[in-house]
Amino acid sequence: MNQHAIEFLYLSQEDLIHAGAFDLTMAMEALERGLLKFRDGGILFPDKIVQIFNEETQDRINCLPATLLEEKICGVKWVSVFPRNPVLYGCQNLSAIIVLSEIEKGYPVCVMDGTLCSNIRVAAMGATAAKYLAREDAESIGFIGAGEQAKMHLLGMKAVRPGLKVCRVAAKYEHEEQDFIKSLQPLMPDMEFIAGGTKLEHAVRGSDIIVTATSAQAPLLKADWIKEGAFYSHIGGWEDEYKVVQMADKIVCDDWNTVKHRTQTVSRCYKDGVITDADIYANIVDIVSGAKKGRENEKEFIYFDAVGLSYIDVSIAYAMWQKALAGGFGKKLPMQENCIFEKDLTGKVKF
Repeated sequence: MNQHAIEFLYLSQEDLIHAGAFDLTMAMEALERGLLKFRDGGILFPDKIVQIFNEETQDRINCLPATLLEEKICGVKWVSVFPRNPVLYGCQNLSAIIVLSEIEKGYPVCVMDGTLCSNIRVAAMGATAAKYLAREDAESIGFIGAGEQAKMHLLGMKAVRPGLKVCRVAAKYEHEEQDFIKSLQPLMPDMEFIAGGTKLEHAVRGSDIIVTATSAQAPLLKADWIKEGAFYSHIGGWEDEYKVVQMADKIVCDDWNTVKHRTQTVSRCYKDGVITDADIYANIVDIVSGAKKGRENEKEFIYFDAVGLSYIDVSIAYAMWQKALAGGFGKKLPMQENCIFEKDLTGKVKF
């Protein structure tokens, strides 16, 4: 190969799945490593860039970089979120691509589908929180929302709470609930699935674990529906009424300093003076590291809020890339064979 040639490994979503990278346990291990490395200064985490095209619907594309210093890998996730897609076009609302570059020469080494990684990261974060904060004897889980992230979340929750027996799901439309059940029932034959018939209360009331995974910006989850000792994983923006936050015995975030500047219910409460910094019990890294205790009794209602940390996406993407490399999956693509002026440019330059 010419010394000026540059190539990278391309991994489609199908490549990643065939390589065995759809692995929630691997993702949670990468997540915990990432949390601890970031705490110890081993990860660079600059601000993300957000381009919002519609303030009302929040159609947007985000650019989220991070660098794993020990691994000598810089990564970026380019992710689009268009909440209206399912209704307007009948397609998913999120798509992403991830680029990994080595930081010795600065060349790209991998370009991969980022949609799988992004959805896995959401599930891995919620599942990691449940590992430390949900009751160990949890048997039932209730979902408000039935999309890709809700489906992925159930896989993660089942990984850390294998005793889950009943899953209730409620969505805006009944066909979404049926699609959720159709997708997951073959993967979890021991689970009883119950459709809520668009009645959100039916999915939540009595559930040991509650997950809201919607694109709605409204207080859908009511405090009166929540049982004593429940664990709540909040994924989206404004999905629950303020009373849910106020009744929590512990509020844990992926990163409170990041959350407080967003549009989550918890951050809305903070901006409206309903809660203060002192009401936040911990960041999840404090729990993972043992600096603070997780669940301390069966009666605690624990609220977990995650806004998303790109260094976790990059940490998981790195693990996925390594898995694919080890198995020989993906396609090597050339970016250039040699430098620009080493090529024959005769008749190909316009000026």
